[in-house]
Amino acid sequence: MPHANKKSAVVEFEPEFIAGLKDIFENMIVFNRTLGLKITQVTPQLVVGRIDMRHELVGHPAYNRIHGGVISAGLDAMGGLAVMAAIGARHMDDSPLERLHRFSKLGTIDLRIDYLRPGISDHFELRAEVMRLGSRVASTRMEFLGADGKLMSTGSGAYIVS
Repeated sequence: MPHANKKSAVVEFEPEFIAGLKDIFENMIVFNRTLGLKITQVTPQLVVGRIDMRHELVGHPAYNRIHGGVISAGLDAMGGLAVMAAIGARHMDDSPLERLHRFSKLGTIDLRIDYLRPGISDHFELRAEVMRLGSRVASTRMEFLGADGKLMSTGSGAYIVS
C-alpha cells in the first residue's frame, strides 16, 4: 500500500483542509472519539490513523484482545476518510471549506473485513486507500496493523459519494 496511480498529479493539501478533516473525523463523528481513533497522516493517496489499546476496547478478556467490532468500525471509518481525501484532491480548485462540505452524502454501502491474526498490541495503525473514485461510488482497501507492523486484519469497502 499505497497503490500508484500514474495519471494523477502530485497534490498537497492545505493545512486548513487537513485540520478540517481531522476535526470532522476526530470530533464531529463522536463514535470515532469513542474508539479513540486519531488521524496521523492525510494525503490524497493514503490516510493513516491510530487506536491506542485500552480496557474499554477489550473483546476477549483472557488475552486482552481488541474487539472485532472496533477493528471493523475503525477500518470502515478510515475507508470513509480515504474517500474524503480523494474527493478533496479531485476538487482542488475549490476552497478548503468548500471541499469540506462535499462529504454530506458519503456513506458505507458495503464492507468486508478479514481477521487474519488476534488483535493483541498496545496500539494499532489503520491505513486506507481509494482504489477507484467514481462519480457515485468509491472503492477502498484498508489495513489494521499491530505496533510491530504485523498485519492483523484487512478490509475492503464501497462508499456512496453522491
